[in-house]
Amino acid sequence: MTRYAAHKAFIAPAIPSAAPWRLIVGFLAATAIYLLLNNLMFTTLFKLMGPRADGFYDSLLTGQTPMAMLLLLGSFGLMIVGVAVVARLIHKRPVRGLMGPAHLVAPQFWAVLKILVLLGVVTYLLPPWDLGAPYVPNLALGTWLLLLPFSLLGVLVQVSAEEIVFRGYVQQQLAARFSSPLVWMVLPAVIFALGHYLPDQAGENALVIALWAGVFGMLMADLTARAGSLGPAIAVHFCNNVAAIVITSMPDDLSGLALYLTPFGMNDTEALRAWLPVDFALMMVSWLAARLAIRR
Repeated sequence: MTRYAAHKAFIAPAIPSAAPWRLIVGFLAATAIYLLLNNLMFTTLFKLMGPRADGFYDSLLTGQTPMAMLLLLGSFGLMIVGVAVVARLIHKRPVRGLMGPAHLVAPQFWAVLKILVLLGVVTYLLPPWDLGAPYVPNLALGTWLLLLPFSLLGVLVQVSAEEIVFRGYVQQQLAARFSSPLVWMVLPAVIFALGHYLPDQAGENALVIALWAGVFGMLMADLTARAGSLGPAIAVHFCNNVAAIVITSMPDDLSGLALYLTPFGMNDTEALRAWLPVDFALMMVSWLAARLAIRR
């Protein structure tokens, strides 16, 4: 399809190793490497902390302290290590090819980021100015500003890792073997959605949130295919997660770096469900704005 012409260059590095078995083995191996390294990192950390480890473990589960959040976000870098090892050993290709052509990634990232920052400022200035009740202050402004560079870097690592795995590795390998978007767009989004299905935390909203993540994954796959690089998808994902992690977070979920907290939590079924359509609309607007930025 003409709108996906740039996708051909994006998936070209995956064609020589497009056998489905390589993807299946590679994805499982990358997941295993990530989990092993993640477990090794945190086990070592807990041993070094001694008696304080139990309290820190509790904060990691909810991400309610700045240190816990920075470690959680940074640990996603191990996901990139896993897929880099798999790309080299199983597919005989360098990990940089998962990002798309080098001359496209950064310019497209910045083009989309600029328009989304402008969109975000406008959105925050428009009414309503709360979520049915006032925002709850979380971090002191001075502390938040001091942490902000590290928070932004942590979110960038996290979203880059997810995009490299799902829209880079999985999408490339599938598209190199199957031409239909029903395969290379939908399947990675389904896996992405499953990773966001958290019934213990989200309760009755777990399925709706997982579906939201699945739609988000398909929109990012579309952006990647139009752009020919991960730059736009990383920018959209980055802005979305900065808003949800660094600016305003839920009190019971990954709130350690947020300036404000929402007046309701993940388990407040009715309040959260009432705002999901608004969040969905903002996601669609962000996708359309990114398409405008890359003009494809």
